[in-house]
Amino acid sequence: MNFILKSISYVFHPLIMPLLGVLFYFSKTPRFIPEPVQYAKVFSTVLLTIILPLLVYFLLKTIKKVDSIYLKSTEERKLPLVINAFIISLVISKIFPADEIIELYFFFIGVLISTILCFIFTLLKTKASIHMLAASGFFMFAVLLSLHFKINVNGTIAMMAFLLGAIATSRLYLKAHTYPELLYGLLIGIIPQLFLFRFWL
Repeated sequence: MNFILKSISYVFHPLIMPLLGVLFYFSKTPRFIPEPVQYAKVFSTVLLTIILPLLVYFLLKTIKKVDSIYLKSTEERKLPLVINAFIISLVISKIFPADEIIELYFFFIGVLISTILCFIFTLLKTKASIHMLAASGFFMFAVLLSLHFKINVNGTIAMMAFLLGAIATSRLYLKAHTYPELLYGLLIGIIPQLFLFRFWL
């Protein structure tokens, strides 16, 4: 059980959630988007939302600005969150501008807002679960996308609901977060996506 719960935190790390949102969109959209365009968008997303943050993390760890990839204290979260907000801004302006794929544009706007809110929490000396933030943001995007395109993704939604519970259990078991911190992360992830839905409905 210990191995399984630890593995959940690693496998469903926040860094992969934006990529899952992009892959989910391309797998479900009824719109015609040429495959080379899809591959280019996915590749660029991997570079900016996974590879670049990992390189930044190792740099910050080398100069002793962070202790672990889980960013356990509010103080060590501040700089990575600012850098991540900048990276997400690049994704929005360079990969998914508003005049190309409107759904993914607002998905990443929501991710940016969630990141900024999480940073504000650190200024208040309060932690919000970044794992829950990222997973719940993707979960809400999947739900809203199914409503937008009028498609049945009940299986995906049920699986994501289960994974949200598993991630919360994992973070509690590892004593990485308290119940309020998980709730903060859940709300910070869901609310921006829900609020922005009206702009791309």
